[in-house]
Amino acid sequence: MPLNITQFAFSGRLVIVGFGSIGQGVLPLLLRHFAITPQQITVVTAEERGHVEADHYGVAFIREPLTRENYVSVLEPLLGRGDFLLNVSVDVSSVALIAFCHRVGALYLDTCIEPWAGGYTDATLSPAARTNYALRESALAVRRSLGAGPTAVITHGANPGLVSHFVKRALLQLARDTGVDAAAPATRAQWAALSYRLGVKVIHIAERDTQVATTPKQVGQFVNTWSIDGFVGEGCQPAELGWGSHEKEWPADGHPYLTGDKVGLWLSRPGAATQVRSWTPLEGPYRGFLITHGEAISIADYYSITEGDRLIYRPTCHYAYHPCDDAVLSLHEFAGKNWRLQPEKRLLVDEVAAGTDELGVLLMGHSRNIYWYGSRLSIGQARALAPYNNATSLQVTASILAAMVWATENPERGVIEPEEMDFERILEICAPYLGEVVGIYGDWTPLQDRGRLFPEDIDSEDPWQFKNFRVV
Repeated sequence: MPLNITQFAFSGRLVIVGFGSIGQGVLPLLLRHFAITPQQITVVTAEERGHVEADHYGVAFIREPLTRENYVSVLEPLLGRGDFLLNVSVDVSSVALIAFCHRVGALYLDTCIEPWAGGYTDATLSPAARTNYALRESALAVRRSLGAGPTAVITHGANPGLVSHFVKRALLQLARDTGVDAAAPATRAQWAALSYRLGVKVIHIAERDTQVATTPKQVGQFVNTWSIDGFVGEGCQPAELGWGSHEKEWPADGHPYLTGDKVGLWLSRPGAATQVRSWTPLEGPYRGFLITHGEAISIADYYSITEGDRLIYRPTCHYAYHPCDDAVLSLHEFAGKNWRLQPEKRLLVDEVAAGTDELGVLLMGHSRNIYWYGSRLSIGQARALAPYNNATSLQVTASILAAMVWATENPERGVIEPEEMDFERILEICAPYLGEVVGIYGDWTPLQDRGRLFPEDIDSEDPWQFKNFRVV
């Protein structure tokens, strides 16, 4: 698809909080697609990393870690009504920044709901308090307390974010191919009813990253294709999933949520130590990590159907992530050190030699068995499309760009989740940066080739039970 270089109007100031791989990768896209000058942009970050890149574009760079004590005094001179705060940081409370932006009248976007520093690994907190479910509940509580006001888009990177729009497109494609009348769903209830009619039991965020570097991982390094601190933080949280209405057997180490809509559960294991079976078209069957992500909860919640206190329908939803092979080795070493991070961190951008990030949604249990819909972006394509990006980061930064455009076009929507946005508009803006966007059916199930060498505890009557996906 030809690159769309349409520029979108924006006259305010832009503050980017955090300037790691995603902040650096999104900056050239923002300068390309927004009618904005470098003088309107300020970077506020905790590290010196990225200073050279900011200077290259003529963007102001403030090295000042944001804390509970100083974030208001640092940000207040930089933001006011009609401005935009893009939060791509770690260790800075999303909820605090959302409330701040509401007060000063600025737009806001983040890629996940972050706690203050240490919130993911604070041993004084219960595992339940460290879940993404709890973080989402805190954001929804702020939404209720703030009410209407400037748009604050939460959890909108590639995933969470882009994948929620993939789900809607996949449902419409599945409806078309199976002869089900989709009737142009416009409300949450209508989308949930469509998923129910189609018989979707399970939704995986199914991702396989095959990018490889010129230099392999060394002992004592954590290597990854996107934020190492971000990946380590979420990998140390409990594994979480939205829990479907078709599930028969509660996991022995599963714990229910005790507040809110209670749409899922958390496991007594970190996501970085929990594996599940999944499938993508290029990779085929694989074992991914059940890393907690906000979309596992928000998608399951959005597609739930209830009558009073009775649950009628909900798909099981979770992430099934196979990062690049060097990141898998890094996770094994990290776990072997009892979750103490290696002394050296290495982010793969310029040294990626080959590979593709295959990111999509896998809808299962319907009449066509499985359907994967998503983006297949190679490192070569990513480099041709945008500087300071690899295949993984570009899927994130393109989604950020699209959601920022949507927010400027819809500036008074209050706190909003990806499922509540116009999916067609988001995908329209993202598409030129996503490589090959495809929908592919398959005949795989998590029971394929099971028990061939050793007997296993499986549910052979219903392949779509969580116990069949989980690797034990």
